[in-house]
Amino acid sequence: MIDPCYIDPGYALFNNAYLKASVAAVLEAGELPQIVQAGHPVLRAPSLPFTGQLTANELAQLIEIMTESMRAAPGVGLAAPQIGIPLQLAVLEDQYDVSAENAEARNREPLELFTILNPQYTAIGTGLISHYEGCLSMSGWQAVVDRAESVELTYDDEHGSAHTRQFTGWQARIVAHESDHLAGTLYIDTAHTRSLASNAEYNKHWANPDIAAARDGLRF
Repeated sequence: MIDPCYIDPGYALFNNAYLKASVAAVLEAGELPQIVQAGHPVLRAPSLPFTGQLTANELAQLIEIMTESMRAAPGVGLAAPQIGIPLQLAVLEDQYDVSAENAEARNREPLELFTILNPQYTAIGTGLISHYEGCLSMSGWQAVVDRAESVELTYDDEHGSAHTRQFTGWQARIVAHESDHLAGTLYIDTAHTRSLASNAEYNKHWANPDIAAARDGLRF
C-alpha cells in the first residue's frame, strides 16, 4: 500500500495506476488522510478526469472521507489532490456562522454540501470581487485574490448526472478555488502577493469585512 503523500519514482506521471493506488491507500488507512501542502507535486499536476476508474462504492467511500476531512479541517471545500489523489473530484459546503456584516460585505450565503466531478467554470460578466482567502494546502497563510463575481459551473455529480449551475459572491469564490485545484492551480498563483499574511498577522491587522485597510497598509 502506498502513502498518498509520498511520490514513488515509479509514478513519475499521475496515471490511472497511481490514481487507483492512492485511492486504495486512503480507503484502507482507517483514519482521515493528511492534507498535503504546497510543494507536493500532485497539487501542481492537472488531475485526471473521472471516467469510471473507481467503482460506485469506492467513489462513495472516497467522497465520505473527503467530506469528513473537509469538516474536520475545517474548510469550505476539499479537492482530491489535497489528499494526494490526482482526480477531478471535489466536495464543497459552507454552513459556518458569520456576522451579518461579513456576510453582506462578501455576499456570503450558506452552501449545501455537493460533489463535483470533471468541473469547468466560466465567469459571468466582467465583475471582479477582491477578498482574502486561504487554503488547507497552504496552512497558516492568507492572501487577497480577485475572483469573478459570478460563475457558471458545469460538472457531473457522483451519480453520473450532468449539471449546470450559477453561483455568485462567496459561493462563486469557493467553486473557482476548488475547481482551480483540479487544474494544478493554487490561489497564490493569482493572489496579490503583497497582501500575503500569516493567520496570526491577518487576525491582528486585517480581519475586516473588506480589504480596504489591508490594501492601504500593505500597499497592493
